Amino acid sequence: MRLRFALLLAPGLLAFPAQAQDATSAAISSGDTAWMLIATALVLLMTPALAFFYGGLVRAKNALNTMMMSFIALGVSGVLWALLGYSLAFGEGSAWVGDLSMALLRGVGLEASGSIPHLLFMAFQGTFAIITAALISGAIVERMQFKAYLWFIALWGLLVYAPVAHWVWGGGWLADLGALDFAGGAVVHVNAAAAAIAAVLFLGPRKDYGRQAMLPHNVPFVLLGAGLLWFGWFGFNGGSALTAGEGAALAFVNTMLAPAATLLVWALLDLGREGKVTAVGAATAIVVGLVAITPAAGFIAPWAALLLGAISALPSYFAILWRPRTRFDDSLDVFAAHGLGGITGALLTGIFAQASWGGTDGLLFGNPGQFVAQLVSVLAVLLYSGVVSYLILKALSLFMPVRATARAEAVGLDVVLHGEEAYTDGEGAILLLEHERPNGTVPASVQHPHSVTP
Repeated sequence: MRLRFALLLAPGLLAFPAQAQDATSAAISSGDTAWMLIATALVLLMTPALAFFYGGLVRAKNALNTMMMSFIALGVSGVLWALLGYSLAFGEGSAWVGDLSMALLRGVGLEASGSIPHLLFMAFQGTFAIITAALISGAIVERMQFKAYLWFIALWGLLVYAPVAHWVWGGGWLADLGALDFAGGAVVHVNAAAAAIAAVLFLGPRKDYGRQAMLPHNVPFVLLGAGLLWFGWFGFNGGSALTAGEGAALAFVNTMLAPAATLLVWALLDLGREGKVTAVGAATAIVVGLVAITPAAGFIAPWAALLLGAISALPSYFAILWRPRTRFDDSLDVFAAHGLGGITGALLTGIFAQASWGGTDGLLFGNPGQFVAQLVSVLAVLLYSGVVSYLILKALSLFMPVRATARAEAVGLDVVLHGEEAYTDGEGAILLLEHERPNGTVPASVQHPHSVTP
């Protein structure tokens, strides 16, 4: 459904006269526009929500650094999307990448794109580019230089995210193949997870990984983040219909049902294994269910959404149990949650999709070719994103340190890389200049136990 509207964008956007805008204004629906304004804001909220989800899962000394990795994407990815990314994703171009006809938002105005203003369509798509970059950070928290991370998500957004978005939503080769991805199973979640794998392999495990427990420092933050992510996801999936009609209603309901089923199955697995249901597990289950329903949200019946959500719990649950036994330090289980959740959802889309619900019939309804198209899309995105992400990190390492020093890891990245702490003791103290101190010494009362020189 997104593709149908995206294909309307490519022709003739290099220039759009004012009189043409007047002629097309009647095609813009105020109801659809109102819904898409809300949906865009909801998706933008998901990136701060992700910051709380990820931030609560790390140790206190790295909480701010982890949250900043999400927040900074609002700036880096948001600006680059407007300058170049949108054109590379939705410009006419080739089967592999768009052109630069809409660079600097040239030709992107208030003319109709489907039934909403073109400028609003661009902004909605930009929120996806932002959160996809932020998702990668969960795999490499507590050990990456912040400057290198900024360069990485900037280059990744242009060299990986934009081309993959073009393949699926901008009229590229996967769209021609018939791959279905309603709101970003492959474009967002598999894409980010493949980059996360590459980053983990490049950086290696954290300094203390496997030698000491690295427990979440604030589980209520994790629950808050998961709840806000679910709230924002109604815009993520429901907004991907690009109208306020039946497609949005279907995606909205499926976004409610699938994570509920994932959460129930996850809780039952926890009860059967340990006799207790953990809060972190419940929050993770919600995210896995949301990820899994994303590619299918507007293509499958509600009963299928329940089944998809229930099935998606299994691979992610057991992968999260297995991963800590390895040296693969995907710190916050980006691949287990977003990679396996996205892969499972994309493949099940090829099974459960029904033409009567807005998609193309899948394997269960007599079209095995749809499952093949889904499999090809997953493998292509995994391979491309993984390889190019690794090459970007390798190139960056030639110009700057990519990994934080062992000392910075020990002290905590909050103080070393940001000069701040999430939590402090007391109300601080007055620091005196050296020439104002008695005998030139620093009073013990103002010496900070974690003070370091970056």
